[in-house]
Order: sequence, then C-alpha cells, then structure tokens
Amino acid sequence: MKRVFFFLFFILFACSITSYAQFIIPLSKKQGKIITGAERTTSYVPYLKNKTIALVVNQTSTIGTTHLVDSLQRLGTKIKVVFAPEHGIRGDADAGEKVDNTVDKKTGLSIVSLYGKHYKPYPEDLQGVDLVIFDIQDVGARFYTYISTLHYVMEACAENGVELMVLDRPNPNGFYVDGPVLDPKFKSFVGMHPVPVVHGMTVGEYAKMINGEKWLKEGIQCKLKVISMENWDHEKPYKLPVKPSPNLPNNQAIYLYPSICFFEGTEISLARGTMFPFQAFGAPELSNQPFSFTPKSIQGMSKNPPHENKVCNGVDLRNFDCTVFAKTKRLNLKWLLDMYQAYPDKSNFFLKTLFFDKLAGTDQLRNQIIAGKTETEIRKSWEPALSKYKQMRKKYLIYK
Repeated sequence: MKRVFFFLFFILFACSITSYAQFIIPLSKKQGKIITGAERTTSYVPYLKNKTIALVVNQTSTIGTTHLVDSLQRLGTKIKVVFAPEHGIRGDADAGEKVDNTVDKKTGLSIVSLYGKHYKPYPEDLQGVDLVIFDIQDVGARFYTYISTLHYVMEACAENGVELMVLDRPNPNGFYVDGPVLDPKFKSFVGMHPVPVVHGMTVGEYAKMINGEKWLKEGIQCKLKVISMENWDHEKPYKLPVKPSPNLPNNQAIYLYPSICFFEGTEISLARGTMFPFQAFGAPELSNQPFSFTPKSIQGMSKNPPHENKVCNGVDLRNFDCTVFAKTKRLNLKWLLDMYQAYPDKSNFFLKTLFFDKLAGTDQLRNQIIAGKTETEIRKSWEPALSKYKQMRKKYLIYK
C-alpha cells in the first residue's frame, strides 16, 4: 500500500513540475534580454547572399556597439548605397537641416540624402539593387519623420520592383495610443497618414499597416519582409542605447516628446539650445513661472534655436514622473492649455506659418484652444476616429 501511495505521489509531483515548467519557460523568455531585428543576423544574413543591397540607416542602426553598415560589410554583404534620413547617418544634423549627398569616410560608400533635394529614392538610386534594408529607431510619434521616410522608401521599392526588409526595433512609446487622428487635408512630411499622434506601433508593424491599408501612391504595395524582435511586447519598457536624434538625448525627452512637441508650432521654446532639450519649455514673454533657461547655439544639437540668447521662463520637466503615461495611456494636454492661458499675447501664441496644424494633423485643436474648450471636450472630438484606428491597428500587430 505504501509503495502504491509513493508511486501516485511521485506521478502527481512530476506532473505538477511539468505544468509549472510549461508556464515558466515562456514567461522567462518574454522577460529575457530584448533582441532587436538587426541582432538576429542568422534570420536574415543568409537571405542577403548574392544580393546587392541598399541601406536606410542612421546612428541608431547598430548591432551591439557596431554600426550595421560595418557589420554587414564584414560579413561580405554587397552594399551599393546608403540612404541618409533627417539628421544624417551619424545623427549630427539639426532638425530640419538639409542633408547633402556625400561619401562615407569610413567605408567609402555613397550616401544619398533623403532629407535634402528629395525625400524619395530616385529610380537611378535603386538601379541594380535587389533589396533595401530599413533599420532606424523610431519613438512612436506621428510627427517623428522617420516613418515618413519609410513611406517614401516603400513607395520607391514598389515602383521599381525592389524588396524591402525592415529590421524591427522597440517603440519606447508603444504602450499607448492617443491624440487626434490626422485629417488628410493636413498631410505633410511631419504627418503623412490618418493615424493619431501616438500611433503605438513599431516600424515593422507600421510598414505592414502602410502596405495593408494601401496608403502608398495609387494603392501600390511593396514586397515586404519584417525581421521581428524577440522578448519584447508593447508593455515592456525599453531604454534606448543610442539617442535617436540630437535633441532627444534620453528616455525622459522621448516620453515627453509626444505631449510637448506641439509647442514647436508656437512661440514656446522646448529648450532647444540647452543640454536638456524637450525636457523643459518656456518663453521670454511668460512671467510668474518656476524655471528659466537661456537657449544658445550648440554645435551638433541646435543652431540658432528659438529665442536664442533670451531668458525663457517656464517649466522644468527633467524630474517629471513619466510613468504617468503608462498609467493613464494618454498624452498630457494640460501643459499646452496652461501655456496658452498664461501667454500674454494670445494672438501671437501660434506661429503664423500654422506649423501647429501640421503637427496636430488638423486645425481643429488650435481652434478649440482659442475657443477655450476643456480637455474633456477636446478629447471627445477625437472620437470616433481614434477608436476606429485602434481597431484597425490590431490587424498589423506583431507583438500582441
């Protein structure tokens, strides 16, 4: 009897261990080190054999600490040309600064600018190219221009019969979706698609959506291959190892960026020209503010920043608790509404260029602020477009 009891106990114990293992193994894998698409070389390097490729890269395009261009050259990959987006392939050009065609001093490769005379590769740029690799770190905001570059690269690939491979990377703001959905009448390079300000997708997922929704010219689609990540999902935090652009130097700035970039269309400075850009805001005309800073020209970061050499009074956000975005799943509109109310000359708060409308993707937000609408009223106006987008987005998620 004791032997039978011991045998049954052993079987139950073994089964429980097996069940526990089935539960814990996937969990531990999910909690492991995030492996980016670029790092999964065994998943795509064999595919590059006997192909002539082009690269769309910048300073974030790394495998470990080595630039993707250098890594692929060492592996014997035949690279014909490198395309440079906004800020250049080394990330040292100012926002909005045109990037020229040049030659990479380290590798001798031709660099063709996609942020100078044209945003889209010419047919001659892709002549003889079998595959284009896109590997750029995004930050998850509609007005961050790398997804606009992605659009034009996809379009050029589709028109010229060239395949596109996206090496996917985490979206540090991928844990929420919020903001007004772009009205096509306000389409520009800082907003090309009918998506909200915070789109909640990785570059790989976004490329799938561009293709699937037929947003390219005349509804064409490109041949697309996405090399996905391992051990990442939309709720998992990610600290960027390389700053994605000169004025987004850390995760604090990246988390704040979707909420405060609206100020780029106003007289409010975002502390460009300081060592804490996108982590404070203010203007010379403001008074009774708890913080002040003076913008200066900084080589490689900000040339002739707004309100250069003038004392700007405003708010310091360097110690703001950005976990609130993960908790609320919302942009912070209060800063924008408060600054408009505090600004003494409201008729000149918004820039005359109406760049604010391009950032917002609509003129409705500007008009609502002028009319004194509450945050609740403004958010209500984002529906039903925002909910419809969230439903559409589900079709293209890789990391569910």
